[in-house]
Amino acid sequence: MARAKQPRQIHQMTVAQWEAAFPTEDACDAYLVAHRWPDGVYCPRCGGTRVYPLKTMKWKWECPDCSPGGYRFSNIAGTIFENTNVDLRQWFRVIHLMLTSKKGMSARQIHRYMGFGSYKTAWYMCHRIRAALQDKEFKQLIGIVEVDETFVGGLAKNRHKNKRGDGSGGTGGSGKTVVVGAAQRRGNVVARVIENVQAATLEGFVREAVSNKVSLLCTDQWVGYKHLRKEYPHQTIDHAAGEYVVGAVHTQTIEGFWSLVKRGVVGTFHKVSKKYMPLYVAEFEFRYNNRHNPDIFGQAIAGC
Repeated sequence: MARAKQPRQIHQMTVAQWEAAFPTEDACDAYLVAHRWPDGVYCPRCGGTRVYPLKTMKWKWECPDCSPGGYRFSNIAGTIFENTNVDLRQWFRVIHLMLTSKKGMSARQIHRYMGFGSYKTAWYMCHRIRAALQDKEFKQLIGIVEVDETFVGGLAKNRHKNKRGDGSGGTGGSGKTVVVGAAQRRGNVVARVIENVQAATLEGFVREAVSNKVSLLCTDQWVGYKHLRKEYPHQTIDHAAGEYVVGAVHTQTIEGFWSLVKRGVVGTFHKVSKKYMPLYVAEFEFRYNNRHNPDIFGQAIAGC
């Protein structure tokens, strides 16, 4: 049996290529305009296309259709770059650093690398970038799809007694953040932070993320998935019995994604609160879903 053809390795933008592409602030402005408005500049307030550039102010336009008196806007209006004192070129460099680090780069490291005067500046920028990387209009997964949940966070036994959740001192899911994900074989991942692993919660996620026209839905034997066979061609793998792959039935793709997330949280970020976990999950999801995209940087800028 012939082996499946492996996807060609995609080489992302190197430091030298980045420096050549963005030597000045103007180059960054031009790149942002080209990726934000590929079909021509339009008003971010009303969507009107009768905008015209202001001759005396570079990278600024006016929309005559907005009343009263029209609306003046710049290329960063309505983006994550608006209302900050950080140059666009520095924003671009931070985005490049975050995208080329497979397991992410912490705000502490960004602070040291960029030489910002305040750690809060790096923290603020990283979180705004993560928010922009969230996939707000994802397509439901099709083909063979794997669904699994995981617990992210430190061991409960390592926490102070009054912060262990159930007070048992066990390791399980106590005090951790629950994340559920669906992975299409050789395709994209959709991941969400959830409150619990009850059937209603898991089924709601599957209906949101997975098309009911999938050829196969693979999960483990957790009871929360047992009703899915009423809506999907559902098969399970029994990890408790030592099963990991039975024909086409396995959850190794989504488990591989979880390993990236957990290595990043433990090795790079060290500690992530439940409040901000959705942003970190979005960052890992974006990098994974664009792993074969030669212009991942441009994709990120378009979403900012």
